[in-house]
Amino acid sequence: MNIITSEFLIAVAAGMVRSATPVLYATLGEIITERSGILNVGLEGIMLVGAFTGVAVTYNTHSVCLGLAAAMLAGMLLGLFHALLSIHFHANQVGTGIAMTIFGTGLSAYLGMDYVGKQINTLSSFKLPLLSDIPVLGPIFFSHDILVYITYLLVPLLAFLIYRTRFGLTLRAVGEEPHSAASAGIKVQLTRYIATALGASLAGLGGAYLSLAYAQGWSENITAGRGWIAVGLVLFASWNPFRALLGAYIFGGAISLQLRLQAAGLDVSPYLLGMLPYILVILVLSISTARRRNMPASVPTALGTPYIPQV
Repeated sequence: MNIITSEFLIAVAAGMVRSATPVLYATLGEIITERSGILNVGLEGIMLVGAFTGVAVTYNTHSVCLGLAAAMLAGMLLGLFHALLSIHFHANQVGTGIAMTIFGTGLSAYLGMDYVGKQINTLSSFKLPLLSDIPVLGPIFFSHDILVYITYLLVPLLAFLIYRTRFGLTLRAVGEEPHSAASAGIKVQLTRYIATALGASLAGLGGAYLSLAYAQGWSENITAGRGWIAVGLVLFASWNPFRALLGAYIFGGAISLQLRLQAAGLDVSPYLLGMLPYILVILVLSISTARRRNMPASVPTALGTPYIPQV
């Protein structure tokens, strides 16, 4: 039986957009953070805390909006804690990020035990007038929920902010040459605090999307490694929001494909199909890294390096 039909491909593409959304939010947030010179590899823990917080607040208030806001706030607080350790105490940023992941994983699992299987309000999908009627593109891109539609605006907006505004110039200067930026009157530490907080809040929002829209409920380790994927996609994207969108869609497409193949009854082990998205991301990252070996480095020069003000 031929399962590769036009309806199947459209369903896979529509699922790609939904599956990519949580990873995309986290990746865009990490781009902001790393552009300032701070490396935050704790996205997995932050997304888990965001996912749990979104469910807990939504369940107790019956408001999805409050759940999303609380998830962003929880992510921001974790980001600020990471910034405090990295900026003021000059802690190893990889170490603090890993500790953040361990902390977020354990905390969300412990506090989330009472919310497993709970019925909550979730984000509803709706069709955008006129746009959803476009053949093929309509069902793929314009029949989703509000957080998916926000990404269509967020990606170009973030690219504009980074490359075309004074804020973006300041952000890049702090990530490239913090001492020169300080000499020009830029508050390096404050800029890094703001960037880390903003980035972590987007990661928290990505986690909340998983529990309030994608899975529509809480389960332990609901992120399934998506935080780590987001960290890797920043490298693939070369810190560019548009390339981050492409990377997230590649990952989301692989997830959507393996889910559709399982639903179609393909006679392949579900464990092998479940490996497909992660294997694909590893291959994409490997190829992308190999192709850039002889190209100028795009990594922020001061990334991961503590800034110590000169007296």
